[in-house]
Amino acid sequence: MSVDKAFREMIRNEIEVQLKPLRDVVSRLESGTADLDALRNVAERLAPLAQVVGPLFGANAPAAGKAGRRPAGRPAGRAAVSAPVAAAGGKRRGRKPAAAEGGARECAIKGCGKPSRTKGYCAAHYQKLRMLEKTNRRPSEWSDYANPNSVEDIKLPRGRAASKALAEAAQKNA
Repeated sequence: MSVDKAFREMIRNEIEVQLKPLRDVVSRLESGTADLDALRNVAERLAPLAQVVGPLFGANAPAAGKAGRRPAGRPAGRAAVSAPVAAAGGKRRGRKPAAAEGGARECAIKGCGKPSRTKGYCAAHYQKLRMLEKTNRRPSEWSDYANPNSVEDIKLPRGRAASKALAEAAQKNA
């Protein structure tokens, strides 16, 4: 029985040693959340004062009841709130349309009318161009940096016709 107790004690000590860093981190997190709660309480107490004094200094006070909290639902009277957030947050990928003197340059595909982003094509037609390059079916008139409204759009086959077209393209290139 003493060997069993010694073995259990040895395992318990090893677990304690392994868990000590984790317990330290958890205690630091708990103290940090206590600091955040204290800051939130101070902000809530100062919110009425900020609403009164803020407009004097050009600051916009939050419209919600609690400071720092967003009300549920969409903001009233504002249509495009998410556009500045997406641009500022850095989550959008790719380039913005190239701006010339008279606005953005149009897509190279005739009748598209969307602003060009990459190689003279809008986002949708650039993806089509990439797919055409990948499958070795890129038409010669689909050149990089083509003039706006200068390239005829092509309709790509789907289903069985697409697989036949891919097979033909592979035979031509082989």
